[in-house]
Amino acid sequence: MTVETSTKKTRDTRNTGPGRLLIAVYAVFAISATARAGYQILTKFADAPLAHVLSAFAALVYIVATISLAKPGRTWFKVSLVAVLVELVGVLVVGAVSLFDPVAFPHDTVWSYFGSGYGFVPLILPVLGLLWLYRRRPSGSA
Repeated sequence: MTVETSTKKTRDTRNTGPGRLLIAVYAVFAISATARAGYQILTKFADAPLAHVLSAFAALVYIVATISLAKPGRTWFKVSLVAVLVELVGVLVVGAVSLFDPVAFPHDTVWSYFGSGYGFVPLILPVLGLLWLYRRRPSGSA
């Protein structure tokens, strides 16, 4: 092994292969969650402010995840990891609350009932995202 080989940087591959599909799905959810939140806030905010603010928060999380997954580098990797973890916690907490206390969310959010309105993709997506990030973590990351 030469010095050149041992110091050669590994290429960031989060946005290649299946990562492109993951980014595309995140982009679709970013657009749909933003549209949903915008519509809800403009037309029905007074009916369920918490649900509509959570929809807007989910949209923001999807936007950040989409951008950070597409960008190379250790910092963007960390941003991706945080965004996907926040998404997973959000869908688990909002999903559980909406299931056990439906009155808390009189209007559905993207994460209500663990994303059942979206075919449970909001529940599956962060798990796939975390697996992808684990497999594509920068060298030297735990």
